[in-house]
Amino acid sequence: MTTWASAHALAFTAARPLGPVPLPLPAATGLVAAAGTVAARPSPAFDAAAMDGYAVAGPGPWRVTASVLAGRSGRAAITPGEAVEIATGAVVPAGTTAVVPYERCSRTGDLVTAAAPARDHIRRAGEDVAPGELVLPAGRTVTAVAAAALAQAGVAEVLVHPRPRVATLVTGDEVVLTGPLGPGQVRDAFSGVVAALAARAGAEALPPRHVPDDPAALSAALAAAGAEVVAVTGASSRGAADHLHRVLGALRAQWLVDGVACRPGHPQGLAALPDGRWVVSLPGNPYAGLVAALTLLEPLLRRLSGRDAGSVDTRAVDGEARPFPGGVRIVPVVLTDGRASIVPGARPGGLRAAARADALAVLPPQWQSGTPARLLALP
Repeated sequence: MTTWASAHALAFTAARPLGPVPLPLPAATGLVAAAGTVAARPSPAFDAAAMDGYAVAGPGPWRVTASVLAGRSGRAAITPGEAVEIATGAVVPAGTTAVVPYERCSRTGDLVTAAAPARDHIRRAGEDVAPGELVLPAGRTVTAVAAAALAQAGVAEVLVHPRPRVATLVTGDEVVLTGPLGPGQVRDAFSGVVAALAARAGAEALPPRHVPDDPAALSAALAAAGAEVVAVTGASSRGAADHLHRVLGALRAQWLVDGVACRPGHPQGLAALPDGRWVVSLPGNPYAGLVAALTLLEPLLRRLSGRDAGSVDTRAVDGEARPFPGGVRIVPVVLTDGRASIVPGARPGGLRAAARADALAVLPPQWQSGTPARLLALP
């Protein structure tokens, strides 16, 4: 089996970000920039008033000759002794030496007086960014603030990595996606977790699809998945109803990870199809499947979406757990005062303990209570 650390790292490094596409700013928000984006025009685009008051030329007093609001044309220029009443953001006439705020002025009729201003209160064209200057580096997420800065700089579209799509194939005759349960049936416990992890990784989860325990049906579902990544829940072990290995073998898939030295979740896997798509195999037991999704699915989706591998959180872990001599034991923990405490009662088939937790702790074989371990944030 692959070690947990190697499997987790390989799921990120084996892939490459999806090819970049140009998108308008609203559609690009939330995605990762595939190239540095430079300003198309200066910001501000013109000399603009930074305060409400009077644009004045030369020493005072000044005679008010016009007024101008933001977004409207006004006097093109003023000469010494003249002033223009001006609003914040309005174009400053040529010849203006300062904008004097209302609160510092005294006006009688069309005559304004004020002490010599200490500041000019003018935002000069290009003082924030000049044309051709870098606004957003490659690899940065186009946040709402970044999109606003790009819009100020005259950028209409950005080259970004598109969202990878992940299709969830929920296998098993006993699994029900919706509706009442019959005898021996269980509710799907995977598709919501996959959707949450996809959103966190910058991907898009397609509606889940149920696949019966039939190799032909699984092969057809894989062919029609319509996504760059296919997450298959169940069918990953070696039982009579586990067909994934045989189906992927017929499709000439390459297994990069086929089993991970961890408990729970060891039957997980990652395979590459010849057409460039990825298959992530998640064990059928819900808690084991959650472990596998955090181990393989999330780092793969982060890489495809152009994100980095994410930060590593390591804390001292207190509590009782039986280390796994051949690999790592992964347990739910709650976080308090900079430490992690194990939530008891975790079992491969149940999610109750994980539902009470903030994260999963990856305990190495030598772990003892109070020693540090890596944490995986829960969705």
